[in-house]
Amino acid sequence: MESLLVTLLVKLGVVASLASILVRPVAVQRMLLRENRTLNQRVQLAGWFSIIFAAAVATRVKTSSYLAVDLGLEGCLLAGILGGYVTGLLSGIVISIPAMLNGELLSMPLLAAIGVLGGLLRDCAPDTEDIWRFSPFFDLNLWRFFKQRNYRRSGFHLLFLAVILFAEFLRQTLHNIPKRILVFALQPTWPDPHFMIYVALYATTLFAVVLPLKIWNNTRNENKLEEQQRLLTQARLQALTSQINPHFLFNTLNSVSSLIRSDPHQARVMVLKLSRILRRLLRKHENFSPLRDELDFIEDYLSIEVARFGEKLRFEKEVQPQSLDMLVPSMLLQPLVENCVKHGLSSKIEGGTICLRARRVDGRLYLVVEDDGVGIPEPKLAKMLEQGIGVSNVNERLKMLFGTDYRMWIDSHPGKGTRIEIEVPELRTEWAAVS
Repeated sequence: MESLLVTLLVKLGVVASLASILVRPVAVQRMLLRENRTLNQRVQLAGWFSIIFAAAVATRVKTSSYLAVDLGLEGCLLAGILGGYVTGLLSGIVISIPAMLNGELLSMPLLAAIGVLGGLLRDCAPDTEDIWRFSPFFDLNLWRFFKQRNYRRSGFHLLFLAVILFAEFLRQTLHNIPKRILVFALQPTWPDPHFMIYVALYATTLFAVVLPLKIWNNTRNENKLEEQQRLLTQARLQALTSQINPHFLFNTLNSVSSLIRSDPHQARVMVLKLSRILRRLLRKHENFSPLRDELDFIEDYLSIEVARFGEKLRFEKEVQPQSLDMLVPSMLLQPLVENCVKHGLSSKIEGGTICLRARRVDGRLYLVVEDDGVGIPEPKLAKMLEQGIGVSNVNERLKMLFGTDYRMWIDSHPGKGTRIEIEVPELRTEWAAVS
């Protein structure tokens, strides 16, 4: 008796281990956890189930002692439940081959039928999500049936429970056919076994089906959370960028409108420059772009501002050639340059200069945006990274894209100007494409 109970416990440990092994390869994980599959994908899924569970059956047949590793029936039922008829049928046929070679001639019909039964059970599910929500506890299923009043789901879970118990009953019945063993099954070998021994046998089969579902569902939930986090980050980045673009366009259109009457020709030039900017903004949005493109964008923007302010606004840049192809977050520099124009130089009678520097050092990109404008008072400077649209927006995007692997700081002195420095890691094109 003790030996059988130990075997049943070991069986649960083995099925948990096999479930963990099966979900580790990324390709198998994607195939296993998707809800809709092509015929080719169903065949591939059957192949993975067959490799794992047929090897377990072969181990039992070869050694004649490791009885707990034979999970053929459970594997076929799982294959049908998750993959449908084709996956269940093919898995049942292949998994039964070691047993058939051992003279267990009813193994193939039984396991193939159980695989198809799993496919039928899948078709009965009101929603494929209900497969993952199944609980092995009979009382919980009854409580859901009567209390939650979702009779289709609760009825399906009761049917799920009945199918697993029926599959074990069928195996036990075929195993008891006299004269020779045609199907392998764990059974007590002593006379008049206690009723609870059979309860333990059926409960073990039940949990041997449910454990892999719970292990795989845990991986599935983790993948969903990661995907939701990625989508949330993407949405927040798009929201931040959408704050920048209308803000920039509003100011530019104001500049154009101010020149329509006083200097129509210059207004037309500004409209042409604006059209170039709009073409870029309306292009497919990406999180990163080469520094070269960002600088071209800044030059178009400043040409509009120079047309507005005249010779009062000057622009200088000192850019290392090796930094031009480095990737930076899109629309990184424009809000900073706009701040220099709007808050640093527009109120200064004699105007001033905006200087942009870029260099690459030890795999990191250093950017400096500096002006010799009116500067920022100390109380306002302390809140620059958290308030406003321009600087705080850039800081928030850098934080979301790089975490803690970046630096951004502001140095300003009233009457002397403001200096903004950014340090970010070097990015590769393929990494940025994934982000």
